[in-house]
Amino acid sequence: MRKLKNVNNFSKSGKDDLLLCLEKLMPEIFQDGKIDFEKFKTLLVDSMDDSNECYNFIWNGKNQALKLAQKPTTATLRPIKKKSKNWETTENLYIEGDNLETLKLLQKAYSGKVKLIYVDPPYNTGKDFVYRDNFSDSLDNYLEQTGQVDSEGNKLSVNTDTNGRYHTDWLNMMYPRLKLARNLLSDDGVIFISIDDSEQANLKKIADEIFGEKNFLAQVIWERAFSPINLKKNFSESHDYILVYGKDITKIVSNGLKRSQEANDRYSNADNDPRGPWTSSDLSVGPAIEKNIYPIRTPGGREVTPPSGYSWRLSESTLKEYIKDNRIWFGDDGNNTPRIKRFLSEVKQTVVPMTIWKYEDVGHSQSASQYLKRLFDNKAYFSYPKPVPLIQRIVELYSIQIRLS
Repeated sequence: MRKLKNVNNFSKSGKDDLLLCLEKLMPEIFQDGKIDFEKFKTLLVDSMDDSNECYNFIWNGKNQALKLAQKPTTATLRPIKKKSKNWETTENLYIEGDNLETLKLLQKAYSGKVKLIYVDPPYNTGKDFVYRDNFSDSLDNYLEQTGQVDSEGNKLSVNTDTNGRYHTDWLNMMYPRLKLARNLLSDDGVIFISIDDSEQANLKKIADEIFGEKNFLAQVIWERAFSPINLKKNFSESHDYILVYGKDITKIVSNGLKRSQEANDRYSNADNDPRGPWTSSDLSVGPAIEKNIYPIRTPGGREVTPPSGYSWRLSESTLKEYIKDNRIWFGDDGNNTPRIKRFLSEVKQTVVPMTIWKYEDVGHSQSASQYLKRLFDNKAYFSYPKPVPLIQRIVELYSIQIRLS
């Protein structure tokens, strides 16, 4: 375990990396170490939008949030061996402290090296979303005693819907953190971000801007509740969202989900085919392709044609090859409508995940709360925890394969 501590040295600045990249790509725009913006605009004149009306997502404080992501920190990490487990041998790292400062500290050692990030930010409920206004404030004990600062002197503000900045405060908190998180991702890295309806639309917009719309992978719907709350007036929300982005979509490889035994049990071997268990699929497909509409005579002598508006999946010549290779099933009596045999030995051992994750597969909020209470002597220390199977699925899809009991 390591804890943040302030020192005089500064962490790596994101602005320095950006300037180095620009100088490498466009050395001609630098004069005496400064950027010549007129020359910069000249080089990119065909790619610039100089109109006053353009698509953009702006809010009060966005520019400051951008600067905050670039500003280095004076914090460092201090080891706490007494609270650590297997300090000398473990490869894991638990950091206690503000996540913005921590993300800045990680830039130097882990920039471009992280394969997977999962972010579970505070949801903007308007009641319990607490954020730090100014990390450099030095306030006295009175503010701490009255609940206006935390034990380290950091000023706290509660984001109520009456303060006039209901969405902007949340966006200003999230933007620099996601910006720094992107820096940590490897080129084939992926980030998962949990959210609910309150900020889903805004999160999608800033994530599109930070990670790029083309690197959007999915918006997963997680079924987090298994029963309705009847006290709700109109609808009882039963789901959260998980937004998924890649650093570079062209370099991302998904591990997929391991095939379930239930899926494998759907295969059998009715004709004792030496290639092993198989299942069959429909030979017809729509819309119809004219050249693939032709009659098929079954071994029992019956002539069949595709249903109206459909054609066969295979051309007539390909069908003959499939029949010769015993890949077409006409039923036990040889008189059924033909179907294509799909062998278990030839299918992928993983499946592509769908975007709705049911609680039967990845758990729900209540199961997560119960699990944590068992770990902590029946005491609830965490609000709205995520279930282990949910995190396990996220890790398995784009990182190492793990098994948790």
